[in-house]
Amino acid sequence: MNTPKIIMVSHTFPPTVGGVETQNYELSNWLGQLTPITLIANRRGRKFLPFFAPYSLLKTLWLLPKHDVVLLGSGMLAINGWFIKLFSNKPVVSVVHGLDINYNSSSLGVWYEKALIFIYQTLWTKIFIPKLDKLIAVGNETIKIGVEHGIPENKFIFIPNGVNTEKHLIEATRQNIEEIIQKSIGDKNIIITTGRLAKRKGVAWFISNVLPLLDEKFIYIVAGSGPDKENIQNAIQKSDMSKRVFMLGYISDENRNLLWNSADLFVQPNIRVSGDLEGFGISVIEAGACRLPVLASNMEGLKDAIKDGKNGFLIESENADAYAQKINRLFKDGSPREIYGEGVRQFVIENYKWEKIAQIYLKEIKRTLER
Repeated sequence: MNTPKIIMVSHTFPPTVGGVETQNYELSNWLGQLTPITLIANRRGRKFLPFFAPYSLLKTLWLLPKHDVVLLGSGMLAINGWFIKLFSNKPVVSVVHGLDINYNSSSLGVWYEKALIFIYQTLWTKIFIPKLDKLIAVGNETIKIGVEHGIPENKFIFIPNGVNTEKHLIEATRQNIEEIIQKSIGDKNIIITTGRLAKRKGVAWFISNVLPLLDEKFIYIVAGSGPDKENIQNAIQKSDMSKRVFMLGYISDENRNLLWNSADLFVQPNIRVSGDLEGFGISVIEAGACRLPVLASNMEGLKDAIKDGKNGFLIESENADAYAQKINRLFKDGSPREIYGEGVRQFVIENYKWEKIAQIYLKEIKRTLER
């Protein structure tokens, strides 16, 4: 068939920062180079979402006669898809991230949180999401949980997130690290974590349980902001790690890229948190594209993003001894970047390059239209 005309709807889009935002932006860009896309995106942040949902639904219905298919950037918009299916036989496809199905966390900090969770789990996972024609999950764990919620398995297909393999690749040196943290690092071993500081990311756990097992030659740089910030700061104080941990808070894209291109090792020590699922983990493949090996917990979507021994290494979650032993082995013969970096980058290019991922999306959308 000819290239389909797609309406893509995103409820959260840059300049808002986050994994879903990055995925939706890159997907719309690269898929849009293969087939016509009309983008309806919320660029005003979460506060605008109550207005965006009805606005985007009405605009989608208005544009739909001249398009072939609707692509939702997240299962959160499944309510729109449900209404679209009431008025049209055009297929609705949705990207499904971890929390789209597994949302069960007390993260909003409001008294009616439990009511919202009940409503979401009842309406979205039981009614709205199953009504859609195809669900593109960014992780196999998301599919597993979706099936456990009663969503038919044949609705799902797994397509990993992609990465723009050239976007973050720059020249950088250890001097750049010194300028960012404003401290001389000498011959220290540099471990970093970047991204949103959620409890499931395991940063506080790593500081409390793994860093004390490592020689003082290791320092840990944490770049990002999020709800677990205070917990991480408490972990630094209780573990007496203030001289070895550098919390940078939110940093510019330029400084983040400098860290990705100069640090020795990226760690993603996720821990299990009820209702807060790591759908994939975009930052770990972005780091890999910068020749930065990743050491991550062998759980949830990280198992899809990291292939052990290829673009990183997987360790049993919350096993401090295993983490420390693996880190020591990786640094035994020098910087992991120098030893593994080029192989890591080539694996990311071969498996996660957006040009390839966008082709897979287009192929699956065409299949959905042919049914």
